[in-house]
Amino acid sequence: MIRHVNRGKRSEIHKVAYSSGNLAVYLMSQAFATYLVYYYVDVLGVRPAWISLAMVFHGVLNALLNPLFGHLSDRTRTRFGRRLPYIGFGLVPLAAAFALLWTPPADEGAAFPYFIGTVMLYDALFVLVVLNYSALFPEMFQSIKDRAYVSSWRQMLGIVGMIVGVAIPPLLYSQIGWGAMGGVFAALSAVFLALSLWGSRENPDAPRTTFRLTTAVRHTLGNRAFVLYVIGSFLVQFTFALLPAGIPFYTKYVLGREESFNTLLLGAIFLSAIPCVFLWGRLTAKYGARQGILIAVACYAAALLPFGWITKEGGAIATAVAVGIGLAGLLVLLDVILSEVIDEDERGTGARREGMYFGMNGFIVRWGVSLQAACMGLILEASGYEAGLNEQPASAAIGIRWMLSGIPAAALLLALLFFYLYPLGKRQSRS
Repeated sequence: MIRHVNRGKRSEIHKVAYSSGNLAVYLMSQAFATYLVYYYVDVLGVRPAWISLAMVFHGVLNALLNPLFGHLSDRTRTRFGRRLPYIGFGLVPLAAAFALLWTPPADEGAAFPYFIGTVMLYDALFVLVVLNYSALFPEMFQSIKDRAYVSSWRQMLGIVGMIVGVAIPPLLYSQIGWGAMGGVFAALSAVFLALSLWGSRENPDAPRTTFRLTTAVRHTLGNRAFVLYVIGSFLVQFTFALLPAGIPFYTKYVLGREESFNTLLLGAIFLSAIPCVFLWGRLTAKYGARQGILIAVACYAAALLPFGWITKEGGAIATAVAVGIGLAGLLVLLDVILSEVIDEDERGTGARREGMYFGMNGFIVRWGVSLQAACMGLILEASGYEAGLNEQPASAAIGIRWMLSGIPAAALLLALLFFYLYPLGKRQSRS
């Protein structure tokens, strides 16, 4: 049985404070993903092939560190708990590593080795802190009602962090420079992670795993509920990666609009998602996570389909709003369902293994980005797209529309099957 720390109900302010960590997570990750390669290639003049190779290595390292650090966290025992020490001691070095990414040496020849070193340092600290922050969620919030409520706050604040990380950097680096921008974002991230730490509590007596790493991985991948969940999650994350990557092509070659229209489409998605996360939280608390994610996947898939035939701005914006509604549900529900898997695992193993489950989930879904890149390359190549042409052939426009509609909808239908087979929560308590 799950052993609770005797702490009573968490206050609303503590729930929101814990959730605020997601703002820092998404702020750093989105700024990193959106602008770091541009900065080193276009501003500093580092060869694109070298940076691309380094980013491939970054992806592999990030994926491998997730289960390794998750297992380490599960086996840790201190009087402060298993997760909190890693967050407490890691948040300031993580913020400092993020700031260092944007302050390379003046020597042009040193930029690339500096890039590799700082990215590796940032990767290790990011996984260490963020994985432990995420692993606190299932232990701190045990009822479906609390999990749905807190997940709603986490995702709402995460979307805010995402918007800040994507939209604000050009305003900052053009005025105060790249290094100062990195420092501002690093300070903000440290503040929100510290606020999250203040709102966190942990049971230092939670049953610790004694499994070796190989045994822990075998038990995790042998859990049928987790395997069904993580395949569905992988397919969903693939569509999450495909959507923002495909929108610039859709804007330019289907709608015939300037690049600034990308911001309008992405803004419509995120701004409609913000209030909807709380609606999905209420639906999850009422009907359960399994039923909720089936509805969310279906809504998200249906919302993407109009991208297949819409060629006008108004219809594209309306479609983006609808996409945000379905997207919000998936953002809220994925961690809630993984928490159910972890609860069930404890009943079988006698240990709380949030670290390994979040780590293996991170390891597997990370490859969704690789699948997205391969899928985009194949579709563009097969459809006759040629870089540098202001007007692409009609076949390229059709391929781009499929890239935002039919392909992700097919992946989501497959995800729907795996979530339908997911065995937990069929008689979900509404407590």
